[in-house]
Amino acid sequence: MDKKVIDLYLEYRNQRMDRRSFLKRLITLAGSTAAAVALIPLLENKLGRAQIIPEDDARLNIGYIHYPGDTEDIRAYQASPKNHSKLPGVIVIHENKGLQPYIEDVTRRVALEGFMVIAPDALSPLGGSPGDSDKARSRMRELDPQSTVKNYVAAVKYLKTHPQTTGKVGCMGFCWGGGVTNQVAVLSPDLTAAVPFYGRQPKSEDIPKIKAAFLCHYGELDKRINEGIEAFEAALKANSVKYKIFVYEGAKHAFFNDTRPDRYHPEAAKMAWKRTIAFFKEELKT
Repeated sequence: MDKKVIDLYLEYRNQRMDRRSFLKRLITLAGSTAAAVALIPLLENKLGRAQIIPEDDARLNIGYIHYPGDTEDIRAYQASPKNHSKLPGVIVIHENKGLQPYIEDVTRRVALEGFMVIAPDALSPLGGSPGDSDKARSRMRELDPQSTVKNYVAAVKYLKTHPQTTGKVGCMGFCWGGGVTNQVAVLSPDLTAAVPFYGRQPKSEDIPKIKAAFLCHYGELDKRINEGIEAFEAALKANSVKYKIFVYEGAKHAFFNDTRPDRYHPEAAKMAWKRTIAFFKEELKT
């Protein structure tokens, strides 16, 4: 299927355009109204298969919210179980492709484990993440790194003070988001638990600022990122930070991403997920 058609559908599904605009552009790409109508169920089927938790899962309250960021409001995807009492909060930080359906699916997965979860869109200051992941990656380079991290630190405050949370907050992130998770732990003393997936490690001199417990996931074949593990672990030990580090045999960078068959490692992903949820329940629910 044409990548332009898929990107258009993702942009529509991510609420970046109304249905009329989507159909008009789809008809142009498909060549006729009949061809466009025939494409819609194919698109829904193709992209729906990649979801673990459907967008309309009846067990969840799902939607988009805005919270106060560093200099402006930040848009975020939010999911939480229906009919719940106060829950711990969890932040999910996307890869360098912006807020895409895969990350929203991960957000729903975490929510079903008993958490109020938000996935902020780092590209909110630039108009939000486009459906085209290549365009999103390009726009990510335009972000101010310091302000971007502060927007995620503000997400900790948002969840900590939310009337429907217990005040305990965890953070998890992937690739670029794993590195940002580490920086949020450095800058936010209110963060209770951090789970970076194959993220760039913080500077050793920043480790004394960390108050959160850490659970770190790395792929054995991710040599560039793994170069920083030794110094990171030494600094965590020296500063008595509670941590666990796991390196998954035969796994590459981005091994958790089940929408990337070139990277996805089912066994490593399953184990990392099991450990992550157990870690969040231990650190945030006790």
